[in-house]
Amino acid sequence: MTGPSTPYDPPTGPIPVIHRDDHLLVVDKPHGLLSVPGRGEHLADCLLSRLADDFPEVLLCHRLDRDTSGIMIFALTKEGQRKIGRMFEVKRIKKRYVARVAGAVADPAGTIDLPLIVDWPNRPLQHVNHETGKNAVTDWQRIALEDGTTRMRLMPRTGRSHQLRVHMLELGHPILGDPFYSDDHADWPRMMLHAEGLKFEHPITGQVMRLDAPCPF
Repeated sequence: MTGPSTPYDPPTGPIPVIHRDDHLLVVDKPHGLLSVPGRGEHLADCLLSRLADDFPEVLLCHRLDRDTSGIMIFALTKEGQRKIGRMFEVKRIKKRYVARVAGAVADPAGTIDLPLIVDWPNRPLQHVNHETGKNAVTDWQRIALEDGTTRMRLMPRTGRSHQLRVHMLELGHPILGDPFYSDDHADWPRMMLHAEGLKFEHPITGQVMRLDAPCPF
């Protein structure tokens, strides 16, 4: 997914592996790299294809936006993929993000409950729509105030496209560097959103997994 004025220039270098076993591969996706191929040869380079070079059996379980960095789960078996996919569906995987947003957030914590749907004339942008939107809920905590911006911890209960980005915009504090929803995205080296942690039960062993990808900003 590319922004209106952001040509695709994916980063180079190895993909950090956070966890690997017989069924799962968990990695730290760099910002600026598509999770899966886009339309056209110029968008073929992606995290899935790079991982397939070293792990030919790798299977997709979920996605992160191109400009979001952080932790992603892939499966190495069909059973692992099926069970992880089901866990995402029934919300048994807890996700934790870090973001820097514009302005000083006044409250220490809160919840945003605003339904989202694609803004068709401006797709792939999403927007709030109380008539046709799908349920979208985000819990948030203020971590720190930093030079007129706020570092936030975001914990989505649902997994709608662009959910965190639109919810922060609706809160009045868009994510810094966001090429779609922030007016000052050119002032930042990247979108300041990172998938920091996941907590889930291993789909085969049942072991509780708590995995983290350190925030790079």
